[in-house]
Amino acid sequence: MLGRFFPSSSKRSFASLSEQEILALAISSEEDDARIYLAYADQLRAQYPQSAKVFEDMAEVEHSHRNMLIEMHRQRFGERIPLIRREYVSDFYSRKPDWLRANQTLEQIRDEAEAMEQSAYRFYTEAAKRTSDAETRRLLGDLALAEQGHEEIARMLGEKHVPADVAHEEAQTARRQFILTYVQPGLAGLMDGSVSTLAPIFAAAFATGDTWQTFLVGLSASVGAGISMGFTEAAHDDGKLSGRGSPVKRGLASGVMTALGGLGHALPYLIPHFWTATITASVIVFIELWAIAFIQNKYMETPFLRAAMQVVLGGSLVLAAGILIGNG
Repeated sequence: MLGRFFPSSSKRSFASLSEQEILALAISSEEDDARIYLAYADQLRAQYPQSAKVFEDMAEVEHSHRNMLIEMHRQRFGERIPLIRREYVSDFYSRKPDWLRANQTLEQIRDEAEAMEQSAYRFYTEAAKRTSDAETRRLLGDLALAEQGHEEIARMLGEKHVPADVAHEEAQTARRQFILTYVQPGLAGLMDGSVSTLAPIFAAAFATGDTWQTFLVGLSASVGAGISMGFTEAAHDDGKLSGRGSPVKRGLASGVMTALGGLGHALPYLIPHFWTATITASVIVFIELWAIAFIQNKYMETPFLRAAMQVVLGGSLVLAAGILIGNG
C-alpha cells in the first residue's frame, strides 16, 4: 500500500537515461510491440483471419523500426546493447501482460493497438528532444512520425486485408460469439429464475401471509437456482466443439441472471405490508416477462408476438399455479 505513495527507487526516471540507454529502450520497446502484435494475430487467426493478417503486417513494421534502431546503436555505441526495458523506467507507458490480453474482443484489441501507437509517438517525441546527435535525433523524429502514422497504416492494411464484406462478416462473427457466450445462457437463466421461482414465492406469500418468510423462501429459491444453473451451464459444455466460448463465462452469465430473475420478485417482500409487497412483486413479474420477450426478439430473432405468447402466457400460468397452491 505504501508503494502507492512512495514509488520504488528501483526504477529510473526517463530524464536520467543516457542517449545509449534511450536507444536501447527504444529497441526493446519495438521488440515488445512486435511480439504483442503477433500475439494479437495468433489470438484472432481462428475467427478473424483477415484482421490477424493486419497485425502480422504491423509487427513487420515494428521489426523494421527495431532494425533501424539497432543499426543506429551499432554506428554510435557498438554491438553491445544495454539491457533496459520499459518496466525499468518510471512514468513509461505500460503494456498489458499476455494473460490480461487473452480474452479481449476484436474492438478492444484495435483500441489497445491505437493506444500503443499513441504512446510510442509520445516516447519518440520526448526521446528526440533529449538527443544531441543529429542523425539519432532525425531517426527518432522519423520514428515518431511513423508511429503517428500507424493509424493510417492500420487503416490501409485493413482495407487491403479486411474489405467491407469481410469486416461485416467479422462483425457478425463477433455478435454471434457474444450471443452464444453471454446472451443465450444469460437469457436461459433469466427465464428459469423468473418463471421457476414464481410458484414457490407466491405460494409461500398466500399460504403464510408473512412477507419476511416469503422473502426468505424467494431468496433461497433464487440463490439456489442460480448456483444450480451456473454449474450446469459450465459443466455440460466446455465450448471447444460447440464454439460457445468459455464455460466459466457462460456459467457466470447463466447463474447471475437466474438469481436476478428470482430476486426481482422476491425483494418486494422486504416491504412489511403484504398487499403492497404482493402488488409490487406482480408488477415486477410483468416487467420481467416482457423484458425476456424483448431480449428473445432482439438477440434470438424470435418473432415478438410468439416470444410474448410463450413467456408471458407460461409465466402467468406458473404465477396462477403458485397463488392457487398458496390458497389451497
